[in-house]
Order: sequence, then C-alpha cells, then structure tokens
Amino acid sequence: MRMKSSRVVQTIAATLAVGVIATGCSSERDGEASNDKPFVFGAAGDPASLDPSLASDGETYRVTRQAFEALLEHESGGSEIVGGLAEEWSSNDAGTEWTFNLRKGVKFHDGEDLNAAAVCKNYDRWYNWEGTYQLDALSYYWQKVFGGFAKNENKDIPESNYDGCTAEDDSTVVIKVKKATANLPGGFSLQALAIHSPKSIDAYDKDKASGKGDSISYPKYSQEAGTVAGTGPFKISSWNKGNKEVTLEKFDDYWGDKAGVGKLVFRTIDEEAARRQALQAGNIQGYDLVAPSDVATLEKDGFQVPVRDVFNIFYLAFTEEANKAFAKKDVRQAIAHAIDRKNIVDTQLPDGGKVATQFMPDTIDGFSDKVTTYDHDPKKAKDLLAKAGEENLKVNFCYPTEVTRPYMPAPADMFEIMKADLEKAGVSVTPKPMKWTPDYIDTTRDGGCEMYLLGWTGDFNDGYNFIGTWFGGYQKEWGFRDDKVFDAVKEAGSEPVTEKRVELYKKANEVIMDYLPGVPISSSPPSIAFAKNVNPPEVSPLTQENFAEASFK
Repeated sequence: MRMKSSRVVQTIAATLAVGVIATGCSSERDGEASNDKPFVFGAAGDPASLDPSLASDGETYRVTRQAFEALLEHESGGSEIVGGLAEEWSSNDAGTEWTFNLRKGVKFHDGEDLNAAAVCKNYDRWYNWEGTYQLDALSYYWQKVFGGFAKNENKDIPESNYDGCTAEDDSTVVIKVKKATANLPGGFSLQALAIHSPKSIDAYDKDKASGKGDSISYPKYSQEAGTVAGTGPFKISSWNKGNKEVTLEKFDDYWGDKAGVGKLVFRTIDEEAARRQALQAGNIQGYDLVAPSDVATLEKDGFQVPVRDVFNIFYLAFTEEANKAFAKKDVRQAIAHAIDRKNIVDTQLPDGGKVATQFMPDTIDGFSDKVTTYDHDPKKAKDLLAKAGEENLKVNFCYPTEVTRPYMPAPADMFEIMKADLEKAGVSVTPKPMKWTPDYIDTTRDGGCEMYLLGWTGDFNDGYNFIGTWFGGYQKEWGFRDDKVFDAVKEAGSEPVTEKRVELYKKANEVIMDYLPGVPISSSPPSIAFAKNVNPPEVSPLTQENFAEASFK
C-alpha cells in the first residue's frame, strides 16, 4: 500500500509502506532579481571538506547543505522528514526494500540531469570504498547507517547491511538492505548521503584520499571549489582558506524555490565575541552559537536571536584502549561522581540547559527515567579510585580549540571546569588542546584521545540516531567491547514496531548507563543571531538551516 502524507514517517513499523509528497511550488521570490549584496554568515569553524560524504561535522554540513541534497530532507524549521530529491518514497512490509520516485527536471550544477542511475552511482560508490575511505574519519555516516563495504579491510568494520541499488527506470530507484534498521528512512536524509553528479564522481575517482590515523590527506578536489557538483539552491564557487571563507552563488536552474540572495558567504570567526562584534558592526548578517550572556544585549539592540529546540547531547568520553585504567568500572564511576555537571549547566549554558542522565536528550522517545545516576560527590570519587588501586590516576584530556558547538558553547572553559573537578578527586590531568578541523575530529574518531569532550546534535528523530551512533558495536573512539551493551542497542535498532522499539531504547539506555562508557553532561537549546535588516531562514532543531530562505529586507 502507498500512502501520501505531509507527516513524517520515521519508523519502520512492521506493516510500513509509506510515500510522502513534498511540493516544489514557486515562491513569491521566483523571478525576482537577486540582491547583489552577499549574505555573510559567521561560522564557528572551518569545513573539513567540500565533499559531504567525507565529513561528519556540523560546520562542514552547514556549508555543503546549501549545495547538496539527499533523497529525503527535513521540513523547514522542524524534524519531520519530507521529500528531497525523491518526491515520493515507500518501503516493503519488512523494511528491507525502499523505493524512491525522483523529481523530474532536476539538474546538477555541472548541467547533468538527475536520474535513477545517478543515485545508484552514488550509493555504489560509497559501498565500494577501499583503503583510507574505510576509516571512520572519512566514511563515518556510511558505516553508521549501512555498516561496512563490499570488501571490509578491517575486522572491526561491521558486515555491510547494504544490498544494492537498482534503477528501475529513469525516475525510480530501489535501495535494498539485508535487515530492517531504525536508521532508515532517516539515514536517507543525511548530508553525508547527499547525491553528487555522475561527472563529478568520475573526477573524484582520479583523486584519492590517503594516509591513516592523524595523518589523513583529503583528496584535492574536496579542498577547493570546481569539481564538486550537487543539486542545491546554491553552487560552491570558491574556498579561500587564507581568509577562511567559502563562497556560494545562487543556482539559477534550481528545481525548487530560488535562493533569496545571489551570493552566500560562510566566514569562519573562531571566537564568539568576535562573531558578535562583526554582527554589531554590520560586517556579517548572522552567526551561530550565541553566548548565553550576549542574548539579552543583542535582543535589546534590535537583533534577531531565535532559539532552537533542544536536540543535542554533550558528553565526556573515555577511550578504554588508550588508557587501561578506564577498563575498571570503579574508575569510570569515580570520574562521573567527580564532575559537577550542574555547575556546567548553570555557568556555561543558556536558559533551558539541562543536566544529562543518559546519552540522549529527554525530547527523544526512548529516554528512560530508570537509568543509574551519578551525583556530584568528590569524596565518593576518591574512594572509588582508591578501591580500583588508581589513587594516582593520570589522564590525557583532549578538548577542541577554534570552535564552539551547539552543545559546547565554550570548550576551553568547560574543559577547565572539568579539569578542576577531576583534580579535586585526585586525578592528574594533562591538557591536550587540538584544532577542531581536521585534527580533533580525526584523532578522537581514531581512538587517539584517552579522554575527550564531544557531543551530538541529532540528524533525525529516532533514538537509534543517538545511542546507535556510538554503542551498536565496537568503535575506536570508545575503545571498549561489551556484548551486553552492544546487544541491547542492536536489538532496539532492529525492532520494526515503533512502540516496542521505544521500550527497547529505554532498556538499552539503562544498560549503557550501568556500564558507563562515558559521562553524559548536558543538553542545551542553542541560539543563532541575525541582523536587523534580513529575513532569516527558519531555524532548525537539527541545526539544518536552509539559507536559500534568507533575504534582505
């Protein structure tokens, strides 16, 4: 059965077979001359790559999302899934076969036409990746959604769940998986799985990534404009790394609502105070991750400061293989008791920030009220370290520089608070600051940090997008192996009935927090600021703003 609906379908209920139509009607801006003035947005960090398939971070996706589109997307300003390059989609009853009816008349930035063969060329490209591309740093999301590759080169890479892509005709694509998974259909909306033109993919094959660990060399095409080509309302025209600017231009042949500005610039301004000053001076038209203390001042001066809904988690992670002391449960519990999470929420987060008790916010179905909790108790922390024989525990503690994140507005300050908490419990801390892109992301993903700060803003509204991202099996970034945790998460992720899956998520959260692979710290509602003279885009709880919606008043 095929249904047409404007409402998201995020699950794979046993009888699921759903199609959703999202219209591409003209906006009132269509046909109007674009304002020649560029819309400049102050980003908190540099992108890692102009090819979103090779990335896993929000700063990259903020840029590439304007130029690349996936089969499915999220509604403007919300988390409901709607049609992207596919205007209708459906699944079989088992949730193993997904059929997409593509929009007609869609062109890539290089002039090629979108068709079913182009979609399959993208999916088969990812499935057949080899060598460096099988590292988490470059294929993070492919592995999270579809598992491994045609030929896995590492025993820790899971078996692939991808079972092929078929172009039934020019406008009909069928993608198969071996087993039903809660990662779909949400995974089809990921920017990492956005669709590239066939011509650009042929060019990519001539320019390979190389290296491993903390010395990965990204392919040249991904570090400069000119080769990548998507279907989005903007096309990438330049990346001036010296000035930390990526420039995009309006794509006149875009299939949907045309962009409201002719030129869009993302300018990296590392420090929040500098971003605020640039907005106040009129040098930029918006910036993200407003410091909580700046919100009232900006609003008083007439700036627009909308607040996103809570959809993130901030955590302190342990990598057990990097520091064997973390293999002791008493040590992990000691660190959890040492950290004063309420102090972090009260001093570092905006109003609406919450202390986290598990690895998902309470806005996600599957949040449990029965998890083991770890109150701030420095004496108990010391006692647990003594019990473990680790009274003189020494740790290397990584944290990012030159960036702020929706869940982590002031990384250095938050690190210093936790460092002081740990030292009060007798832990000796060696700071390891690293530049966010690419050093920090690549090093943490590859298990190169004993302890580190990171977080997650949900990609789509399902509990598996949180706990399944980290705990569905062994990962270098956590460096532990516990079948009880892995099995609980995998069981939840493979349950096709929504109500049952939510209950299994609750149980999985309880198992995770009993094992304690890290310490969930907080969730927060991040603010974003815009100038007085602009019509801003709808703000997204997923931080997936579509800047084609922006215009000058």
